[in-house]
Amino acid sequence: MKETNKLKLDILELLEEDARRTPELLSTMLGAPEQEVREAVEELEKDRVIVKYATVVNESKVNDEKVTALIEVQITPERGRGFEGIAERIYLYPQVKSVFLMSGAYDLLVEVDGLSLKEVASFVSDKLSPIESVLSTKTHFILKKYKQNGIIFEEHEEDRRLMISP
Repeated sequence: MKETNKLKLDILELLEEDARRTPELLSTMLGAPEQEVREAVEELEKDRVIVKYATVVNESKVNDEKVTALIEVQITPERGRGFEGIAERIYLYPQVKSVFLMSGAYDLLVEVDGLSLKEVASFVSDKLSPIESVLSTKTHFILKKYKQNGIIFEEHEEDRRLMISP
């Protein structure tokens, strides 16, 4: 049983690095039978451990006008449902990419995409702020993404300085 869990964890790690890896390649990389790898991946998908295979896009190279904002939201939890109902109400909006329950000074962190600053501002003022349980919002616009999901977007120069040793 422990070997199966180790295999699944290894598969997850390799797929997080590159979701295009086939069961055949995973099998070779892990030294495990291909059928066992296929079954493990199918089980991970069925159990919703693997929820989706996705491509990370450097949006600045595709659509320079697109705007992404991170919105801190303070809310009053609902009786009997806590944060769940409000989080669900927020994540159902199509412009919302992510919603996270946070510790600290605010309760939810909401990631929103828009075609302009005005569009995101309208979302906050017309849709998010009027929700009865929302106490306050604070919007932060992302100006440039350097790294996301472990992926560096821009090529960087290697440090060419000479090391000085005593």
